[in-house]
Amino acid sequence: MHLHFSAEGQTWPIRLTGDATRTRNALLRTLPMALQLHTPKIAGSHIYWHAPFVEDVEGATHVLDAPAGAFLYWPVRQFVEITFAPLQAETAHVTLLGVLDAPIEGIASLAATLKHDQGRRILSATLTSDGSEMPALQDVSPLPPGMIASRERLWAAMPADIARVTASRAIMHPAGPVFAAEGEARVLHELLWWMRSEISKRDEAALRQTAAIALNKTATRLRDFCHMDETPALLFALETAMGGSLPFSALIDEAIIVTGRIGAWIDLLIPWNDLNEAFRKALD
Repeated sequence: MHLHFSAEGQTWPIRLTGDATRTRNALLRTLPMALQLHTPKIAGSHIYWHAPFVEDVEGATHVLDAPAGAFLYWPVRQFVEITFAPLQAETAHVTLLGVLDAPIEGIASLAATLKHDQGRRILSATLTSDGSEMPALQDVSPLPPGMIASRERLWAAMPADIARVTASRAIMHPAGPVFAAEGEARVLHELLWWMRSEISKRDEAALRQTAAIALNKTATRLRDFCHMDETPALLFALETAMGGSLPFSALIDEAIIVTGRIGAWIDLLIPWNDLNEAFRKALD
């Protein structure tokens, strides 16, 4: 089976391989999908986008063993990505889903454009399937329709309070609020994944309380330090839900998906390459 990845007027086929059935089906259920591409900050030679699903690793391939052209899912980062060269040193296990079925140079060229342009513009893309494989529908979510609708709106478009966070020219703005917001969202996302890994190992009530505190802390910082309103409201609503009777496993996945998307939208506002070049210049 092939998927089709399209960006900047070009299309690349991706051949699905391997036995990661659970993750593969989760991905196929999201297609066709509109994507916003991100440039890497640490691992280097890949392009990625955030996944609107949460799955544990399947197959557990070390990320440094992924060959150029690998199509993979990185669970704890919640990334789907395409590599185009060996990655820089990082310790993580990922799920291999397939391989780029085209010359690698095209993706490398797209990555160079992405590296230069992130923060200046959003590079959009699409991922579609050839329709040869249709996974079964998932069970109906146990979460309230209003909560699901809020998450769907968040995934459909960048919230206005995130979009305007770069507009201020007050003292040390916009860098201060933008970096604070991105860091808060990223750390919360990682903490929620950590808590998810502790399900069945620790007392559920303790995990619910910890998740609620973490959600409150990030929401408060986004509201009070970063001058946001719409986005923190989503996190405060999840905090409240942690104290109720909704299934914790569904709630923690929902919190991960929401927080990952918030962090992704903020990340797209940051011209990482320009900042890295300026940092190098200052140090050198």
